[in-house]
Amino acid sequence: MSEMLQDMVAIVTGGSRGIGREICLTLAEAGADIVINFIDDEDEAKDLVREINELGRKAVLVEGSVAEAATAQTLVETAIENFGRVDILVNNAGITRDNLMLRLKEEDWDAVLNTNLKGIYLCSKAVLKTMMKQHFGRIINIASVVGLTGNAGQANYAAAKAGVIGLTKSLAREVASRQVLVNAVAPGYIETKMTENLPQAIKDDLMQRIPLNRLGKPKDVANVVAFLASPAASYITGQTIVVDGGMVMQ
Repeated sequence: MSEMLQDMVAIVTGGSRGIGREICLTLAEAGADIVINFIDDEDEAKDLVREINELGRKAVLVEGSVAEAATAQTLVETAIENFGRVDILVNNAGITRDNLMLRLKEEDWDAVLNTNLKGIYLCSKAVLKTMMKQHFGRIINIASVVGLTGNAGQANYAAAKAGVIGLTKSLAREVASRQVLVNAVAPGYIETKMTENLPQAIKDDLMQRIPLNRLGKPKDVANVVAFLASPAASYITGQTIVVDGGMVMQ
């Protein structure tokens, strides 16, 4: 994977922690400079910039919610101002506000849909003119297996992630003629701070449902993102690649 993205420029939303952080590092290892979006964890974001610099690449921070059009526009402007172009957009930012439908508050529905789905619309729209003018671009949307299967207590999250998959297919058809490729990655259960806090009984149940008998690691997802961003994936668009250890087989 070394240098397969040499001198490319990537924007990664929600890039300062978890899967997003690993995506930033993996893209940098492959040769890309990164614009990192974060919302409330500046210390972690600055630590990540230092790690990217140690890999010999450059990184710039942009604070703000992707649910706001101004943030999306700032991300693209920052990439252009600092690096002169933007080749890769990874729409990774996401939140959860889980509850059963009968107890799900309207503001929790709106918050999840605004960040997890509207944010992808805003960031993708903001970057499209640049990519289409370049006749080159890679948009990679982080979906979820929950968008394929549903999950009790996650109607808002599942609806958003199913929407991400539909958006990915539609946008891929719109921009393919300009050599802008749009794909989604749907992780299963990945080892992050969120899953660390799951009760052991739930973890045991998950293991029985995952043929590979382990939770995924952020690197498992990041490697697929890097592949989709690379020349090796130049004939792939409109697809959803599931990274879940075999839990969901279609």
